[in-house]
Amino acid sequence: MVEIELDGKSVEVPQGSMVMHAANKAGTYIPHFCYHKKLSIAANCRMCLVEVEKAPKPLPACATPVSQGMKVFTHSPKAVEAQRSVMEFLLINHPLDCPICDQGGECQLQDLAVGYGKSNSRYDEEKRVVFHKNVGPLISMQEMSRCIHCTRCVRFGQEVAGVMELGMVNRGEHSEITTFSGQTIDSELSGNMIDICPVGALTSKPFRYAARTWELGRKRSVSPHDSLGSNTTVQTKANKVMRVVALENEAINECWISDRDRFAYEGLNSADRITAPMVKQGGEWLETDWESAMTYVANSLKTIAAESGPEAVAALAHPISSVEELHLLQKLIRGLGSSQVETRLHQIDVKGAPSTPWLGMPIAKLDELDRILVVGSFLRKDQPLIAVRLRATAKRHLQLLRIDAGGDDWLIPAVGSIAAVPSAWVKELSEVASAVSIAKSISMPQGIELVAISPAAQSIADRLLSGSSVAVLIGSAAQAHPQAASLFALAQFIATHTGATLGFLPVGGNAVGASLVKANSAGVDALLSGERRAVLLMNLEPDVDLPNPQYARAALAKANTVIALSAYRSPDLLEVADVILPITPFTETVSTFVNAEGVVQTIQPAVKPLGDSRPAWKVLRVLGGLLNLDGFLFNAPEEVLGEALSEDYCSLLNNQGTASVSMTPVGTGLERVSDIASYSGDSIVRRSPALQLTRDAKRGNQVGLGQKLFTEMGLKEGDAVRVTQGLLSVDMPVTLERNLASHAVRVSAGTLASAQLGSMFGPVTISKV
Repeated sequence: MVEIELDGKSVEVPQGSMVMHAANKAGTYIPHFCYHKKLSIAANCRMCLVEVEKAPKPLPACATPVSQGMKVFTHSPKAVEAQRSVMEFLLINHPLDCPICDQGGECQLQDLAVGYGKSNSRYDEEKRVVFHKNVGPLISMQEMSRCIHCTRCVRFGQEVAGVMELGMVNRGEHSEITTFSGQTIDSELSGNMIDICPVGALTSKPFRYAARTWELGRKRSVSPHDSLGSNTTVQTKANKVMRVVALENEAINECWISDRDRFAYEGLNSADRITAPMVKQGGEWLETDWESAMTYVANSLKTIAAESGPEAVAALAHPISSVEELHLLQKLIRGLGSSQVETRLHQIDVKGAPSTPWLGMPIAKLDELDRILVVGSFLRKDQPLIAVRLRATAKRHLQLLRIDAGGDDWLIPAVGSIAAVPSAWVKELSEVASAVSIAKSISMPQGIELVAISPAAQSIADRLLSGSSVAVLIGSAAQAHPQAASLFALAQFIATHTGATLGFLPVGGNAVGASLVKANSAGVDALLSGERRAVLLMNLEPDVDLPNPQYARAALAKANTVIALSAYRSPDLLEVADVILPITPFTETVSTFVNAEGVVQTIQPAVKPLGDSRPAWKVLRVLGGLLNLDGFLFNAPEEVLGEALSEDYCSLLNNQGTASVSMTPVGTGLERVSDIASYSGDSIVRRSPALQLTRDAKRGNQVGLGQKLFTEMGLKEGDAVRVTQGLLSVDMPVTLERNLASHAVRVSAGTLASAQLGSMFGPVTISKV
């Protein structure tokens, strides 16, 4: 530790700290633009000049290391004069357009100009002009004349997002921030550049000219679009969500959010919103009142449960649903005598699966790992902010290991990786387990013998065994795999005998909460394969939310009645459902979510329910009463939450399963591997126009092929190919994914194109159209 004197006060900070860090610790504000606590030091704005005793001139606080006994003056006449001079230079070319600037009211330059700027400029020359650039549907670079060249956006791309999409060209007053060769900004984290821009150079395109910051109401919220539970601030005007920005929580999302978290709010205001109950009569949809709709639903459920047996009633819910909603849904189904309720919408092999899978550790502990093996994951797109943590940790000491189909560039260097077709994942993981077994002189898991070990598998095992803080994580693709139980068992064996923490990357914003309230039974395939006469669908659209849409449609067609609790209408719901009850999304009701590490977060409504829609927990409460079920007399969502989660709910979190390993032959032909398309994961994201124009959204509607297959077929980027899976086929444009396993074909799930095919994994054929 080093002790310095800052404005007459003694401050102690670690050796190697900068004066800015000492000022922050002392609670002293030093004006700055280019400094950001999460980015490297650039020292190019010079706004943070301070006086240091015995120094011949003012020094930048962000880049001046502390030394024992140093005396710093942040507000002395010399320091203030230097800061005023810098401000004068920054304003020479800055346009005087504050009245029309979207950053007005929350602009760092505007605020500091009040304190350090002059009332008039000494410069009469014309201001420079920087022409606007089109960099995609999310970020506006229309007024780059406002840019002060702090390079925060450039450093964010390099250091946090992992890809340098912006850079500076030219010199002096001709300098400007731009993309490479007219390319767009395509990072899944790009919206954070808007937040960290201290002026109005980078602004939100969907929010452009929509409202003034001082007109907006604000509510703390949580993003339900992935299992991280990122903290956000929802900003509203006239009972409409206008913008979502990051809310800092160092233990969860630090100060970042993904573009999915930021821009999905557009879907809340979609024209697809349902505002009144709807009933299908004679093939036509008619709007009705709540009393008639609820009476009809209750009578249907009573009749079917009585005539066909309780197990004829089932429910499927999307894990974007809150704890309150899922608890009452499973309570309703079980109150009718059925056990058929499921939220693991893409998981078909649930034999011996853990009862409540979770990350296995606090999210912040990812920063401390020195070895991590990730099995079957599309990490960068599934969990963007977990990828951010691992990317930062990999720069220090983390060794990343991965087993999957390849093709997905995580922008994190992997010291050991195996890219294989999905049918080979069990074999590859069993090789790692065999290497661990030999090294530790222990027997293999039940049902599997020692197998020949490849050099890649041996290297992965050796690195896991040599680590001091190790984790094995099961990704979304491994959970959806037809042999998921075998992958779980092998991963559990490897974790146990390498001293690693076993964890899951849960799929869905409230996947852990769904398990805690027992909203899962025998798997989605088992639920749909039985004789279901009444099926409740909550926050779910069958064509894009289920692993085999054609199979699901056929199963739902057999039901006497399909009741949808949904905020939106969609073609598939209008076709398969008989009743649609309009429920509110998470911004219009009290909602509780449990994130990947088991943290419970409850949010309050940001706006009032739209039209005649109702919170799902209220709908289910009334429905339980109409069915004469016990335990549905709740007056507030807090009462539902109190019943759903006990005080010691953390003791229920469990990653230990009872699955055994079953080896099956590795396929010889082409195999489909499926990610869940980045912007198709839930009904809200799917309805964000800006997100649907991004490159990631377009990728979801393309077929990904590896370099070898791409070359053999003589394809060019964008060529049309026909993907055939069994008796089903669809024509899609092709894209090259260089590192994809040679016999793997990536077809994203959750899109209208993939809805015309079969399950997420299995043999396929490809032909050029």
